[in-house]
Amino acid sequence: MRQAKTSWKWAIALFSLLLTVLIWRQGLQESFERPSVAPKISLMQTEMAVSASSAIPESLQDLFLGSEPEEKLYQTLKKIPLEQIEDRQRLLLAVMEESEDEQKLILKTNFKDKNFETIRGYILDRQKGKKLTEFPNIDEIKLDPFLYKISCSNLGFSDEKCINKKYSSLSALRLLTSQLLPFFASFIGCILLIRYAFIFLRKKNTPWPEMIAPPLTLIDMVLLISGGFVVIGEVFFPALIIPITDLLFNNLSSPLKESLRVFIGYCSMTIAPLFIIRYQLMGLVSSGIDGGWLQWKIKPIQAGLLKSISGWLMVMPLVLLSGWLMNEIVGDQGGSNPLLELVLGSDEFIPLSLLLITTVLLAPIFEELVFRGILLPVLVSKVGKISGVLLSALIFALAHLSVGELPPLFVLGIGLGLMRLSSGRLFPCALMHSLWNGVTFISLLLVA
Repeated sequence: MRQAKTSWKWAIALFSLLLTVLIWRQGLQESFERPSVAPKISLMQTEMAVSASSAIPESLQDLFLGSEPEEKLYQTLKKIPLEQIEDRQRLLLAVMEESEDEQKLILKTNFKDKNFETIRGYILDRQKGKKLTEFPNIDEIKLDPFLYKISCSNLGFSDEKCINKKYSSLSALRLLTSQLLPFFASFIGCILLIRYAFIFLRKKNTPWPEMIAPPLTLIDMVLLISGGFVVIGEVFFPALIIPITDLLFNNLSSPLKESLRVFIGYCSMTIAPLFIIRYQLMGLVSSGIDGGWLQWKIKPIQAGLLKSISGWLMVMPLVLLSGWLMNEIVGDQGGSNPLLELVLGSDEFIPLSLLLITTVLLAPIFEELVFRGILLPVLVSKVGKISGVLLSALIFALAHLSVGELPPLFVLGIGLGLMRLSSGRLFPCALMHSLWNGVTFISLLLVA
């Protein structure tokens, strides 16, 4: 009877592994077709630099804004094909274009927005030789402050009328924060890395706690990751639930509908892996093991928080370096996480709150539970610490189904794995993961 049960277990595991290979292969291939958010973020950063130019002293502009940000913005917009360009971007390009022939081509199609049509009328009037003596105040025409500034300035009106000083100051603050935060974090992280390398070379580092792993097999891990996380969690449940959510939320606005879809979809993805973990650990006695098999060990909270912050600081420069090298060597591979696009495109409280809960709370807790709570300890017990950390990091990176993000996620996975080994706790890993996602989320909000 037991032999038959084991045979079925092997059969299901191998079948799940085969399906996982096929699913991940297709997902990674499809990631090439998904657009990258990098161009959109770059465009937003350039807009922010142009907006902030009037609020930053000239002596600091080259350092924080670069050379001629408005020209860079124009060249970026110029590269977007007219059949793909959005109306707002098309109007910006038309206003900044010096050639009347190019302007006519850009403005050949009318705008759906009546406020955009008003600016279009001003441009066409100027082309006909009419002298522009008046321009609507910002409270008379519904344009965002940046579009208003660029339209007003390039149509020949004074900076006093065109520039919203409060908006320029806010843009400067956002720009400085978005640039200085990763710089100082990476700088401190490099110092901490050098310090720990020095301690390691002098062999004065504190011995790591013993890794306690539940008595599970590699086949159990295949069933958890391949069967629960991938086949059921990433394929079966989404295919079942997404059509239902689309039907229920069909009448909602796009940002709210998409954020609810992400939130419910992610919650449903956790059901199968959590059930499998529960089943696998249910018959195992963990008495006498501090923190149980999962080793959460939430207390002392302060020590866990400090550990997670130092880990986040040390992994920051390495993740950024891996992403930069990937982009320099093979270029932008696209395939950005769709969540990034949703955050950039949302400006409503409820959708952003749902996305925040998903990325900063649910994802770190669930993924750390699976990858560093169960998978890593079992791998370490079977193949050793180094191989266990590398294998768990690779599986963690592959599970996100993005070729472009694979190296940074792999490095992040190594950092989280080392945090688990060095602390002997799962709680700092979840905090570190949450901090990483949270800072990324805030950075996107600053840009957007």
